[in-house]
Amino acid sequence: MKLIRFGLPGEEKPGVVTDNGMFDVSAFGEDFGERFFETDGLARLQSWWTANSATCPQVPAGTRLGSCVQRPSKIICIGLNYADHAKETGAAIPKEPIVFFKSTSSLVGPNDNLVIPRNSVKTDWEVELAVIIGKKASYVEESEALDYVAGYALHNDYSEREFQLERNGQWVKGKSNDTFAPLGPWLATKDEIKDVDNLRLWLTVNGKTMQDGNTSNLIFKIPFIVSYLSQFMTLLPGDVISTGTPAGVGLGFNPQIYLKAGDVIELGIDGLGTSKQTAEAWKK
Repeated sequence: MKLIRFGLPGEEKPGVVTDNGMFDVSAFGEDFGERFFETDGLARLQSWWTANSATCPQVPAGTRLGSCVQRPSKIICIGLNYADHAKETGAAIPKEPIVFFKSTSSLVGPNDNLVIPRNSVKTDWEVELAVIIGKKASYVEESEALDYVAGYALHNDYSEREFQLERNGQWVKGKSNDTFAPLGPWLATKDEIKDVDNLRLWLTVNGKTMQDGNTSNLIFKIPFIVSYLSQFMTLLPGDVISTGTPAGVGLGFNPQIYLKAGDVIELGIDGLGTSKQTAEAWKK
C-alpha cells in the first residue's frame, strides 16, 4: 500500500494511493501515527480497503499533501552514510553510524515551502531515503530488523551548515528549523519496494541536477541501522530514520552553493514519488 495524509496543516486526513488515483480513507477512523502502526494498522487497513474501497471518495487533484506519517516520537538521522558524500565534505568514512536528531517540529508536507531560517546564509539540501518503523524495537538482531519496518518514504534533510558545523558542532541545531523535514508524498509499504538496496535518488535546484545517487552505495544498510539504533534507544512505531545523502550537497561545491528565496528544489526516489519545495525568506 501507499499511504498519504492530505488536507490543511494540522487537519490532515488519511488516504491511500493506487494506480487509479488518491483516495480518502477517513472512514477507516484512524490517522497514520504511533497507535496505528503499533496495533497492526497496516494489515487492518488493507482488510478494510478490500471491503470498502468502492465507496471511498477520490481526493481532488491539487489537494495539499501533509507528511505521510503523523508527527513521530523521533526523527533519527544517519550522517555521512555515503562514501562520496563523506569525501566531498572532507570527512573520514565513519566506522560506526553517525547519529543525530531532527526536531519533530521540522516535519512538513512534501510540497510545502522551505522557510530559510532567520539569519541563515548556508541553508543546504539532502535527498534521503527514510525508513518508517512499524513496531516497537529494542535490542533487535540485524537478521530480524526488517520485521520492524513498516515502509519507506522520500525525505529532504534540509541543513543550515553554519548552525550545524560552525556553532560548537552541534548538528541538531542546523537540522531542526521549521520546514526542514518534508516527508512524502507517500509511505510505501515494504512489499511495494522490490529492492530497497537499489533505488535511484536524485535532487535538482532550479532544474539543475545536484544529486544523483543510488541506495546501493549506503555504507550502513537498513537492517544494520535499525539493529544498531535499537541498541541505544527504543524505536517506537511511526519513528522515522533518515538514512543519509549521496554527494552533491551545496556544502560540497567549490565555491559552496546555498539556497536563497525563490529557489525551487525537486527530488525523488524510485518507487517513492517526488516532492517539490520553493524556498522563501523567514518573516514574522
